[in-house]
Amino acid sequence: MAEKRALFERRSSVSLPTLLPYNTLQTHNMKKKNSVCKDLDYSQVVKEVQDDIRQLREKINHGDGGSINIKDLENALAKTEEGLQMKTEQVINHYNNKVQTLPTALSTRFDPGMVAMEQTWDLKTKARSEMKRVQGQQYLAREKLRQPQPPGSLLPKRQQVQVSGPSPGQQTKHMLTLRAVLNPMHGQNRQSLNDNFGIQLPLIPQRVENKRRVKLIQKDNSGVVIKVTSNIPRPIIGTTVEPLAVLPRANRTDPQIAPPPISEDDARKGILSLLERGLIPPAAELTLDPSPVRHKTAPLHDPTVKTKPTAQPEMSHTLAGVKLDISSTTKKAEIDDNVTKIPIVPPHPLSAHSTETRTPSAKTRATSASMPQIKTPATLKTYDLPLQPMDQYYGPPPTTPASGDIKHLTHRFAIQNGKIRDTSAEFLSFKQHYCLTWGSIVSMIKHLEKMTQEFSVPIAFINGDKLADLSLEFELERAPSVDDLLTVIVNREDVEVLMNRPGRRYKGPNGKNVAATRIQSSWRMYRDRSEYLEYRKKKWAAGVIAISWIMNIKMSQVKQKLKQSREDQLEAFRRRAKKFAMSWDRIKQSKRVIIHVSSLGLSQNIRDTIHEFGIRQNTQMARICDIRDPNVDVIFISPVPLSEETLQYYSKLLGLKAAIDSGNVEDQCVMSERYRIITPDAIKSFPTHRMCLSTLLKYSPRTIKRIKHLIKGREAYMVSGVPHNDDLAVADELDVPILSPEPEVAHLYSTKSGCKRIFASANVDLPPSEYDVYSLGQLHECLAQLVTENLMVKRWLFKLDDEFDGRGIAFCDVTEHLQCYSWALKESRRYGEKWSKKWAQEAAYIKIHAEIADVLHANAKPVHTNIYASWDTFLEAFLSQGGVIEACPPSESITTLTVDMMIEPNGKYNIVSCGDQIHAETPFSCWGVSVPQSSVEPDVLNVACRKIAEACKTRGILGYFSVDFVTFIDPKTMEQRLWALDLSLHYSDSLAMFQLMSYVSNGVLDPVKHVLNVPTNKQEKRQRRRRLAGQEEEQEPNTSRFGVMSTRLLHTNLAVVHYSVFFQMCRAHGIGYDIKEKQGTVFTLIDSFNRERLGMITIGDNLQGALATFARNMSVIHQEISAPNMQGETNFKSAIEDVEGILGTTIENADEPDEETNDQS
Repeated sequence: MAEKRALFERRSSVSLPTLLPYNTLQTHNMKKKNSVCKDLDYSQVVKEVQDDIRQLREKINHGDGGSINIKDLENALAKTEEGLQMKTEQVINHYNNKVQTLPTALSTRFDPGMVAMEQTWDLKTKARSEMKRVQGQQYLAREKLRQPQPPGSLLPKRQQVQVSGPSPGQQTKHMLTLRAVLNPMHGQNRQSLNDNFGIQLPLIPQRVENKRRVKLIQKDNSGVVIKVTSNIPRPIIGTTVEPLAVLPRANRTDPQIAPPPISEDDARKGILSLLERGLIPPAAELTLDPSPVRHKTAPLHDPTVKTKPTAQPEMSHTLAGVKLDISSTTKKAEIDDNVTKIPIVPPHPLSAHSTETRTPSAKTRATSASMPQIKTPATLKTYDLPLQPMDQYYGPPPTTPASGDIKHLTHRFAIQNGKIRDTSAEFLSFKQHYCLTWGSIVSMIKHLEKMTQEFSVPIAFINGDKLADLSLEFELERAPSVDDLLTVIVNREDVEVLMNRPGRRYKGPNGKNVAATRIQSSWRMYRDRSEYLEYRKKKWAAGVIAISWIMNIKMSQVKQKLKQSREDQLEAFRRRAKKFAMSWDRIKQSKRVIIHVSSLGLSQNIRDTIHEFGIRQNTQMARICDIRDPNVDVIFISPVPLSEETLQYYSKLLGLKAAIDSGNVEDQCVMSERYRIITPDAIKSFPTHRMCLSTLLKYSPRTIKRIKHLIKGREAYMVSGVPHNDDLAVADELDVPILSPEPEVAHLYSTKSGCKRIFASANVDLPPSEYDVYSLGQLHECLAQLVTENLMVKRWLFKLDDEFDGRGIAFCDVTEHLQCYSWALKESRRYGEKWSKKWAQEAAYIKIHAEIADVLHANAKPVHTNIYASWDTFLEAFLSQGGVIEACPPSESITTLTVDMMIEPNGKYNIVSCGDQIHAETPFSCWGVSVPQSSVEPDVLNVACRKIAEACKTRGILGYFSVDFVTFIDPKTMEQRLWALDLSLHYSDSLAMFQLMSYVSNGVLDPVKHVLNVPTNKQEKRQRRRRLAGQEEEQEPNTSRFGVMSTRLLHTNLAVVHYSVFFQMCRAHGIGYDIKEKQGTVFTLIDSFNRERLGMITIGDNLQGALATFARNMSVIHQEISAPNMQGETNFKSAIEDVEGILGTTIENADEPDEETNDQS
C-alpha cells in the first residue's frame, strides 16, 4: 500500500494524508461493532503459526539437536504463507468489488473534526514535518472504513444513506454559476446576473480587446533575476486558413467532364490532400520521383550474440531468433546509462509469491501487481533525484485487473520427432504460467504431437500463448483441424513444406497401415462415386423422361382441347352458313351490317417475309364503299392505326354521295353514321408479331365487345380476306356467319396445284403443266416430258404451291440451252401428226431428260431474288412444299386479265368485276387493273368463268374469289387463246378499288357485255329536248366509263409531304375528280403515318384517256416530290412504262378496225 501511495503522489503531484498508526486505529476500531473486515481473522492465522513454531521448538529441545526436520519447517512456513495469501486475496477482492463515490466539488477537502497525519518533505530545510487535521464526523466515518481493521472485526451492514441539502449535480451547477458571476469576462456573466439577481447590465457594442499581462522571469549573464511584463493578445477564435478548393459539382455529378486545373497553392498541400478533395481521380496512377520509400539491406548479427531466454522473458524484437537494429533498443540503453542508480524497494512478502487467478472463459491477464515496475523508495528525497523524464523510470500507470489484456508472447517450446521437450525451461515456464488451464492445453499438445508424428516432422517450435488461446476455443467443441494447429507453429512455413510433400504423411511410425487405409478408402470412394454418378445420371434421365412425358401429356391435352375447339367452331360455322344460305334472299333485301376484316390468313413463314405486313393488309380500305347500298352499314376493321387526317379524308370522300347522285357539288351529306372504322386493341400488345388481322381481333376482347354492341339486334355477316382458322373464332364470338369458304377448303384450292384440279374439272383451257411435284426426279421427268410434247414453248415456269402475289415463281429458257433441241424439232417434223404418240417421243425424251438437270442448274432463275436468292434456295422450297411446272405462252404479246366473281350463299354466282392487269415490278405479279377488260370477247370469258364457278360451287366454295387468265395469239393457228392460270379464294384489291370506282361514279357493270355504264344526271335529262322537224335528234352523251386503278403506288419521298400539301399540289396541276362528268382521279390513303404508299383511280370515258391520265398523274407527282439529289425508292417509272406500252397497244387495236372499214369501202 505504501508503494501504491508513493506512486500515486508522484503521478498526480498531490500528497495524500497519512492515516493514524496501525495500533491506534486497531484499538479504536475494536470498539466498533460494525468492523470493515470482521470475518477476516488474522489473529487466528498468527496463533496457528505460533503453535507450529512452538511444536518445532519442543521437538528440537527434547530430541537430537542435529536432526532438525527441514521438511516440517518448510510445511509450517508454507502453511503460514498460504493462509496469509488467502486472507489477502479476500481483502483485495472486497475492496475491488466495493462501489465508492468521489466527494462533491464544493465540499471541503478536510472537514473539521477529522484528525489525520500528513507527512511532507520540506525541500529547503530537508526536514520531515507532520501536521494534524481534524475532519468532520461524516468524513471520519468514511475514512475509518478505509483503514485496516483489527483481527476479528466485521464489516458493518450497508445502510441506505440519505444526503441532506442539495444534490451533487445542483451543487456543481451553483458553483459554475458563481464562477460566471465573479468573472466579468465570462460569456455567461451577463445572463447569470440577470437570471439570479435581476441585474440588467448594459450591452456594449464594441468591446475593447483585453490583453493578457504575463510576467516573465529571466536571468541575465551575471545571474541577476529580471522580471519582464509583456502584453500578450488573446488568441483569435476561428479558422485562420483559407478554404481549400474542392472538385466542382459538375465534375462530381459527371465524371466524364475534364477535371479543373490545379493551382500552385493546391499543389503545395500535397498529393494526399488533392486526392481527398477529388482534384485527382481516385483511379489515377501516381508516380513519386524521387520515391519516398528507399530500400536498404537490413544487417543481421551473429546468432552467437543472442541472449539466452529467461524463465519469463519480455516481448522483444529477438522473438524470431534474429537480432535487428532497432533504434528503441539503443535509446533505451543510453537512457539506462544516464539514469542514476536507484535502490529498488523489495516487494511485500505477501505479494511476492502471489499467483494469478484465471477463469475458464477469460484469457490470461496480467495485473499491475505481477508486472515488473521500477519504483523509487519513499525515503529518498525528491530534490536529490536527477531531472529526467518520468516515463524513463516508470512504466505506464497500473490498470485494474479487468481493464486490459497484456500477455507475454514469448512462451516457446519445441516438439522434436513427435515428442515434446517437457524438461526444457521454456516448457516449464509455459506450464507454470498456464497451470490453471493446463487440462485443455494438454489436449492440444497431444494433437500437435500426433500431427508431427504422422507427417514425420523433425522439429516444430510452438507458440505457447497461441496454443493456450486455441485450447480455449476447442475446449468443448470439435477437434482442431490441421490448419488450426499450424497457426500455433512458429516455423510454419518449413513445416508446411514438409507436410505438403507427396507421401510425407506415410513416413510416420504407422505409415504402412495409414497408406493401406488410404488406398482402400480411395478405392471405396471411387467405387461409390462411380455408382453415385451412375445413379444420378439415371435419376436425371428418369426426371427428363418424366418431365417430357408430362409435358407431352399436357401438350396433347392442350392440342386435343384446341382441336375440339376448332371442331366446335367449324361446326358452328357450318350451322350458321346453312342458316345464312336459307335466309340470304331476305337479308339481301333488308337492312344489314357487313363486318369487313381484310385479313391475310397466310402461313407464318410467308407473313414473316412480307415487308410492312400491316400496310399490306390495309390496301382494301375501299371496302367501306359498300355503303353505296342504302340498306348496308359497314364496320371496317383496320389492321393499322389511322390518323385523324386520314379519317377526315374518308369522311369527306364518302360524304360526296349526294353530290354524285345529283351532279351538284354543293349537295353533300354526312355518312359517318353508316360506317365505323375500328382498330383492334391487340395491335399495341403485339407490335412485332406479324399476326393476321383475325388473330389480332381474336385477342382484342374490348373490340369484340364493341362490335357486339354495334350489331346487337341487327342482321350481320362477316366478309374476311384470306380465310384463316381465327376467322371462325371471331365469328363464333360475334355469333355471325362468314361469307367465305371453310379455311381448310380455301387453303387447299388456293394453291397452284389445287386450282389446277378445279380448272381440269371445269374443262377450261390450261397451259401445258404438271402439278403436285414433290421430288427432284419427278421434276426432271415431268419437265423433260413437257418439253418433248411442246417443243414450241421456249420458257417454262416453276411455281410454288403455297405462295402469295406471284412471289414463288422461277423461270428457265430450256430450249435455248438444249443441245438436242434442233434434232428434236427435226424428229417432230418427221413424225408429223404422230408426234403426240409416246413411242414417237421416246428417243427425244431420253436425250432431253439427260440434259435437263444441267440446264436447270445453270440457267433457272427465281423472279424475286430478294426472297429466293438462287435457284438452289428456290428448289429447296419447291421440293419441301410442292409446286407446279407450267408453260409460258409462246407469244411476244401477252395480256393477263383478272375476273372477280361472287358465289352467293344460295348458290347463285355472277361476275362482279373484270379487268386487264398492269405489271410494274415483274411480269408475273399484278400491280394494277384497267376496268373493264377489253382483251377478250365477253362471251368467251363468260363461258370460262361460268364453268369455273360451277366447279367451285360443287366443292363448297362461296363468297368472293378471283380468277386469273392469260390471252395471246397462237403462232401456229394465229387464233386468240385463253388459258386459266390461277384461282384466289379471297376478296381481292381490284374488287375493293372497283367498289370505290362504282361509288364515285354510280357506275354499274354489265356482266354480259363487260361494259361499265354511268347514269345521266337529272339536270341533263331536263335539258335534253327534241329539235324541230327535219333536224337530227341530239346525240346522247357517252355513259360508258373506263378506269385504271392500283393500290401499289410506292414512293419514299411521299413521306416528307403531308396529305394536305399533297392534295394542294394535285389541285394545282389539275389532278382531281369532276363530279358532274364523273371523270377524274380519286386517291385511297393506305399508310397514315409513313405516307409512302397510296392507291389511285383514274376514270375516263375511254380506255386511252384513263391510261393517259393515270400515267400523267404519276409523272407529275414524281416530278413534284423528287429532286435530282433525292430520287428515293419508287415503282412509278416502271408502272409508267407498262401503262405507255398498254396505251400504244390499245391505239393500234383502235386503228385496225378503221383500216378494215376503209378497205371494205
